[in-house]
Amino acid sequence: MSRTDYKNGAISQTDYTYGQLCPMEVKNYRKRPTMPCLDDVDDGHIILPSVLEVRRVPLWPLGPLRSVTKVKVISFLLGLTLTFLIMASYVLTLDKKGLMLTPPPFHLSTIVNPSSTISPNLSSTKDYVNIKLLVKCITAKLEFSPRKLPLLKDVVNSDSHLFSIIPRQFLPNIKSPCWYEELSGKTKVDPYRKNLYAVRSKTFRTVCDYLRNNFQEHLSHSFNDKQYRLRCLPYFYIIGQPKCGTTDLFHRLLLHPEVKFTTMKEPHWWTRKRFGIIHLKDGLLERFPVEDYLDLFDLAAYHIQQGILGNTSGDDSQRHLITGEASASTMWDNQAWSYLYDNRVDGEPPFLAQDFIHTVQPNAKIIVMLRDPVERLYSDYLYFNMANKSVEDFDQRVSESLQLFEACLAESSMRSCVYNTRLSNAMPVRLNLGLYVVFLLDWLTVFHRNQILVLQLEDYAANLRLTINKVFDFLNVGPLSEQTEAALTKRPMSNTRRAADRSLGPMLPSTRDLLRVFHQPFNHKLATVLDNKAFHWTEI
Repeated sequence: MSRTDYKNGAISQTDYTYGQLCPMEVKNYRKRPTMPCLDDVDDGHIILPSVLEVRRVPLWPLGPLRSVTKVKVISFLLGLTLTFLIMASYVLTLDKKGLMLTPPPFHLSTIVNPSSTISPNLSSTKDYVNIKLLVKCITAKLEFSPRKLPLLKDVVNSDSHLFSIIPRQFLPNIKSPCWYEELSGKTKVDPYRKNLYAVRSKTFRTVCDYLRNNFQEHLSHSFNDKQYRLRCLPYFYIIGQPKCGTTDLFHRLLLHPEVKFTTMKEPHWWTRKRFGIIHLKDGLLERFPVEDYLDLFDLAAYHIQQGILGNTSGDDSQRHLITGEASASTMWDNQAWSYLYDNRVDGEPPFLAQDFIHTVQPNAKIIVMLRDPVERLYSDYLYFNMANKSVEDFDQRVSESLQLFEACLAESSMRSCVYNTRLSNAMPVRLNLGLYVVFLLDWLTVFHRNQILVLQLEDYAANLRLTINKVFDFLNVGPLSEQTEAALTKRPMSNTRRAADRSLGPMLPSTRDLLRVFHQPFNHKLATVLDNKAFHWTEI
């Protein structure tokens, strides 16, 4: 398995260069080359011809060498050839373009400036002297200024279709962000026939069968005989992080009668599908239009519609239903912009996912689940690597990832390295996903602090009832019945570690110690931002 196969698949203190995602550009998405990935080089080697042709030179005109035996001449020529090969190897090694006698784990020249005199120093997880130097650099570079927000007009112009579909105002007296969309053309045509989520998800295809059969009865009619369908966006988003308990939280929230999620977890629309990304290594494919994303909320919209139209019992509880979605990539993954802007020199995308979410929903509620980043990284490694897993392999991957991050940080800003697509693709483990504070600070540039609920997986596991009630209070939903609360708390944990992975045991103590030192400045700043010492993760 290559070092990038296991990935799911994840800006702006300088001036921006904006481009519109207009239809003409959309047509050219498939023609864009995929970003270079260090895995495209064969384990650090560039393949050369396996046979070197040596032209035979006649020996008879050698003059003074006539008396030299044939064996000595051949030995001399072989020695000369060997000397030439060694010198050529040495020269090519300096240029990083050819044969290397001792190749590094990755070609860092694709991440850092080739002219740099700074080279990665970490060769082993036992090298504590160098990790202290790296931490000192991290501490200094964490004191960065808030990102410069893009202009509203530039956000809108970058995806004009999105903002032509979603209105600026939503229906009053409805808790979820919903609106009526006028149907044009033939209303008898199957509205889900082209939905790309249905093409790729058997579960959603089943839901579409129900939606299709009941589509007409859920339409609203006006006095001028026009027909309208109710459309909704999420009232709240669970945005991350991976391997931090988002799947379990998603399934428990589904048990609350007032919460209606998308019909599939992790649609990844804001970060991937709207750009045409299914798997990052495949580049840009067919874009999922916003209409396909809105279809995921149609089942919830049907329930809300009943509250709007009223029912014989006089119960208007459907008006208070809230919609939600959970994609663990939303917090951190902005790698799609590297395709659209050719991996800008500063390494930072001109727009982030939260710029678009905030523009269409300035009142959205955001939920973040975090855990000790050291344990998150190990869990991530076990989950996304399917073969040849071992604590020694994890140790080596951590070492190589730290080398790459150190090399990047020596020449670039902290935010550039955290968002750098090439660096992310090159790392054998997803080290950058645990640098929570960098992502959170960028979300806080567009959303108020009281709109973002940050939870710890450790608290969630230790006191589920208390933590889940904190979520309910944040979402302003009513209390559960005793029966529902019992079902929610007794539900088995979701997405737990596989038995084969548990048999590997914990990571090596030296690996854990090194990662603790590396993450300490990030955790310290996170605890300061959240005013909560628990996010130091020092006593775990």
